[in-house]
Amino acid sequence: MHIAVIGTGYVGLVSGACFSEFGVSVTCVDKDAAKIARLQRGEMPIYEPGLDQLVESNVKAGRLAFSTDLKAAVAGAEAVFIAVGTPSRRGDGHADLSYVFGAAEEIAAALTGYAVVVTKSTVPVGTGRQVEAILKKARPAAGFDVVSNPEFLREGSAIQDFMRPDRVVIGTESERAREIMRQLYRPLYLIETPMLFTTLETAELTKYAANCFLATKITFINEIADLCEKVGADVQDVAKGIGLDGRIGRKFLHAGPGFGGSCFPKDCLALVRTAQEASAPLSIVETVVRVNDRRKAAMADKIIAACGGSLAGKTIAVLGLTFKPNTDDMRDSPSLAILPALRAAGAAIRAFDPEGMAEAKKLLPDIAYCRNSYEAMDGADALVLITEWNEFRALDLARVKALLRSPTVIDLRNIYKPDEMAAAGFFYFSIGRTSPASPAARRRKLA
Repeated sequence: MHIAVIGTGYVGLVSGACFSEFGVSVTCVDKDAAKIARLQRGEMPIYEPGLDQLVESNVKAGRLAFSTDLKAAVAGAEAVFIAVGTPSRRGDGHADLSYVFGAAEEIAAALTGYAVVVTKSTVPVGTGRQVEAILKKARPAAGFDVVSNPEFLREGSAIQDFMRPDRVVIGTESERAREIMRQLYRPLYLIETPMLFTTLETAELTKYAANCFLATKITFINEIADLCEKVGADVQDVAKGIGLDGRIGRKFLHAGPGFGGSCFPKDCLALVRTAQEASAPLSIVETVVRVNDRRKAAMADKIIAACGGSLAGKTIAVLGLTFKPNTDDMRDSPSLAILPALRAAGAAIRAFDPEGMAEAKKLLPDIAYCRNSYEAMDGADALVLITEWNEFRALDLARVKALLRSPTVIDLRNIYKPDEMAAAGFFYFSIGRTSPASPAARRRKLA
């Protein structure tokens, strides 16, 4: 079986590489000639653990190729995946579908026989029907079916998510298209992965509903964390206590500085706009967007308060810039809201991130970038942990204390334990937990 994947961004590159691992012949296409040249040399445009080895092995096996020639890639393909970007449209929050529709027009011109045209990009409800209309208008006599096959890949564990997914959602009313999709995903049938066949609209909405629900869980536990700080409770224990309930589940109940990344922020906005246009507003999701934006700004205030109320003339060490570990993705990262606010308050910032600094330099040019964690701390007045990379979980605390001018640590990911940090001599501030010296803790002792 031969397929073409249009777009070599995160979704297209990972999906194409994984399909080739299934034994499918895959050509990944992109207009960016420089990116294709890099991929042909074996250089990855994104950081994703294991992706470089997966690409290399399948290129050597002859199952995976990269090209700028869409027409040649589509000719004879049994399935053509549209995996181009759908960023938030400036001004109104709608998903920008110009790349999707442009790809559909080019695919229509390149079809040489029957093919399944699959939207892998995250697209609003109704997009599949629009793609179908574009194809029919351009090639009325061409044989094709349009399928929605949303991705559920987590950055940092995308290969595992593709190879062993919780489910595969396929939206189509065509039995011929269903059979081709079954053949493509046959290796997952063998491990009994649930396959959900639905209509186009249902598949499109399922993707948005999933992401918005997860964003809601994050926002909920973040607000509970704020309450915990006021009443002297521990948000991690609360999260464990509710997460052990099978109806709720443990995942996405980690309090922090707010969600970011390439999916949750834009998908929440897009679903809100779709719901408003359908006269079925989603008040919960609207609130999630608003609360999450406020939270990122509040994190800067938390850091300023922990540093005595003023950052004028102070240096802040920051560990972690990406929106999550195991990725170089800076899109909508909390650091993009927090660090400019700290700079505006008068702080100089020294930062380190294991993979995200090249991208961060484009977005945060007025901070100092360091070679490692300890260089960032050297002479700083406080340390702020923003992203929970594994290498930040076992810092040499004696060395940290010796390097900092003041032993102040603001941990926005709850990596360390309040009692242990207090015993080590730190002024320690975390999310939704109280240190032994905090006002809430003192109130409990007096009671």
